This record gives sequence, C-alpha cells and structure tokens, in this order.
Amino acid sequence: MATTVAKLSWVQSLLGELRVSIPKPPVIHCDNGREEKSILTGEAVSCNPMAKVCWPYFDPEYENLSMRINPPRVSVDNLSCSDCTLIKVDSMNKPGILLEVVQILTDIDLLITKAYISSDGGWFMDVFHVTDQQGNKITDGKIIDYIEKALGPKGDTIDGVKTWPGKRVGVHSVGDHTAIELIGKDRPGLLSEISAVLADLHFNVVGAEVWTHNRRIACVVYVNDDATCRAVDDPTRLSVMEEQLKNVLRGCEDDDKVARTSFSMGFTHVDRRLHQMLFADRDYEGGGTTIEADYPPSFKPKITIDRCEDKGYSAVSVMCKDRPKLMFDIVCTLTDMQYVVFHASISSDGPYASQEYFIRHMDGCTLDNEGEKERVIKCLEAAIRRRVSEGLSLELCAKDRVGLLSEVTRVLREHGLSVTRAGVSTVGEQAMNVFYVRDASGKPVDMKTIEALRKEIGHTMMLNVKKEPSSAKTPEASGWAKTSFFFGSLFERFLT
Repeated sequence: MATTVAKLSWVQSLLGELRVSIPKPPVIHCDNGREEKSILTGEAVSCNPMAKVCWPYFDPEYENLSMRINPPRVSVDNLSCSDCTLIKVDSMNKPGILLEVVQILTDIDLLITKAYISSDGGWFMDVFHVTDQQGNKITDGKIIDYIEKALGPKGDTIDGVKTWPGKRVGVHSVGDHTAIELIGKDRPGLLSEISAVLADLHFNVVGAEVWTHNRRIACVVYVNDDATCRAVDDPTRLSVMEEQLKNVLRGCEDDDKVARTSFSMGFTHVDRRLHQMLFADRDYEGGGTTIEADYPPSFKPKITIDRCEDKGYSAVSVMCKDRPKLMFDIVCTLTDMQYVVFHASISSDGPYASQEYFIRHMDGCTLDNEGEKERVIKCLEAAIRRRVSEGLSLELCAKDRVGLLSEVTRVLREHGLSVTRAGVSTVGEQAMNVFYVRDASGKPVDMKTIEALRKEIGHTMMLNVKKEPSSAKTPEASGWAKTSFFFGSLFERFLT
C-alpha cells in the first residue's frame, strides 16, 4: 500500500512539472504593417516590420530528437553527369539549413552550376551540380571527405568542420587574434590609411576582407600584437586603436554616424557579416551616382517578384551575369531579411545565371505590397553587386612581416590606384593578398601603371596581374603564376 501511494505521489508530481513546462504559444509578427490575430491564441498582434518570431524556452535535447532519429544523408556522385559532380543532401528541415549548405560548398570555392531545392514541410532535399574553379569534377578525396563530414550527421559535433577557418569572424577563429569591424564612407587611399594606423600602433594584420559598394566600405580585419603574435586584450590599447581608426574613417566629417568601429566576439561567417554590415548601413539606398552606375548593362541584375497564387509563395526571379558565390550572396540576403526559401531552381547558361526562389517571410506572410517588393529587389541587387569587380586584380605573395599591408597599400595609393575589394590571408610565413583595383577616378587601370608598380615591388614580392573575365575573354597573367589565385586553394593546408 505504501509503495502504491508513493508511486501515485511521484506521478502527480511529474504531471505537475509537465504542466509547468508546457510552453506558451508563440507570439507571431508579420512584415507588412498590418495587424493580425495569432492563429494559436486569437489575440491581436502588432505587425512590426522588424520584429522576429518570439519562441519560449524549449528543451534542446527534444528539439534535436528528430535530427538524431533521421540524420542527414549526403551523396557525392561523380557518375551520373559527365561534366560535373552531383551533391545530394537529404535532411530534416531546420531554419537556415539552405544557407548553411551553400556556405560550406562556396567556402571551398566550388562553382554551383545548377541546383534544385525543396524544403516544403519537415524535410529538406537538395541537389547541387558543382565543379571546381577550372570547370572540372570534384575528385580530390580530402574535399569529398570534408563535404560528407560537414553536411553529414556529425557535422554539428566535429570541431572546425562546419565553417572553413579562414571564413569566421571572432577572437578565436583563425588563431590568436582580435577581429575588428570597420564601416564608413569610402575614398581613395582609405585602406592605406587604416593599415598605416595599425602598423604605427604595433598591430600585425594576419587577415582581412574588404568590400566597397555605393561609396561605402566595410571590412573585417584580423590583428594580433606584433611582438607576442597573440590577441591584444589591453583595453587601453584597444581603445586607442578604436579611436584612431574612427578618426581615419570619419575623415573631415564631424558626424560620428559616418563611421563605426567595433570588436567582433562571435563566430559569424565573415562574408555573411560583411553583407550584414552593409545592409545595416543601408548601402542599397545609393542613388545612382556611384561607380557602379558606369558598369555595362550586363552587370545590372534583372530581379522580379511575382505572387504564386496556388501555393501562396512569392516567386523571386533573378537574372544576371554569373560569377562564383552568387547563390550564397542571394540566399544570405534573403535569410538575413527573415525570408524562408521553400523551393528554388538555379541554372547557368553560358555567362549568365538564372535563379528562382519561392519564399515567404518567416511569419508566413508573402510580399504583398509594392514597397516591400521594391525593398527586397534593392537589397538583392546590392548583395549581387558588392562582390562584382570589373577590371584588374593584383595577386601578391611575399614573406609576412609587420607593416607589409601598410607598405603594399601605400604603393598602390602612390600609383593612383583605388582598392574596390581585397582579401588578405597569412599562412605560415607567407602573406597572400588579392586586390581588385581601379584608378582614383573609378576608371580601368592603365597597363603602364601596372608595369611601374611591378618594377617597384617586384624585387620584394611575387606579383600576378589578372584581368577579370568581364573585361577580357582570357586572363592576362605574368610573374610568379599563370593561373588565378583562390583562397580555397589554401583549404588543404588548413586541414593539415
């Protein structure tokens, strides 16, 4: 009898705990400025355009139960197609999964020539047709193994697999360094001034990504102490650096809102972070007085948004000049604008790409009003153009040393060259830098300037000059290499 009473008491206690832990229905906000009723509670809900879905606490073990029962399945197929590799991903659906998969593929510099996406309901099924940068199938065993691990069931548990180390923003992402985020008004020679400040304060630049768009510049710079080669945690020293960088970014303008500096503490993908910084800076509102306005018509994306009545989607169609990482830039922007991709079809026809996405806002709303459609079109167009670089790219390789970036950017400035985009990487003792340049007025660079540049720095570093495909049918290369340098070529060295 005592045992039965004890069991009943235990059951009652358990039921009481279960009643307490049952989550309340979510509060749902929509993105169209209307007032809606919650479909779960019937209560009126304010539709704040910037609001997010607010969910209560939920047991993470239970939340991941479906994923553990039905782990992701990844297939790398080199037999079905003669000219590309097929990567098939089947998985339980979860927020952001499409961006995660595309990010992993683009981080190792794979070109996505076709893709078919379906994630309507609880299941996510993708097929990607991919090649390497030279248009060949993926046959490298290490890269195939990486794809299977990163996208497979153990991808969330294997440290360092989910994100390529060179593409993370944060104090511990590439080693002992501090990541600095900078955004402000662009001008010729600005990158040279930024690197000079860092060199004067005895900070060594171990990596950097720099984008410019609509006369705005956003960059993430990885630095460490030039003496100890470790991250700098002295608040006084960091404060001095932050103030001097802000003064450089601000230039002659007194408004503090013109420029911002901050220290990144998270583990955000660096390309995604640059998109977020420029999006928050509203670079998509530029008024057609930028250098981009001089681009040929082939650079201008054609974006339309229609309503798919039978399924209740908004169909976003994008046609533009194809380039690497185009799909990542579009999916990244849609995700950060809180839109969910349910279906998509991607294809490349010669030099052009056609991409179609069937989306809804994360609250279930479609793009019904013209203002919302116009905003999405502007943001996608900005995302596509941020990575577009017409003209020349300069690829430099030299033994790393303190102040190297400052020296190189000073020489570029003295030769009248303006950097529109840059990637700086350090592997071991070698610094590998890629600069996309135009002249100070935004026009293509005269080759006489390049020859003068080669004579000045050729004795200290190897220089490769490459014309972008948009300006020439074949690359013009000379110096230490005849092929283009891609950061993905460092992938194997990161794994070892």
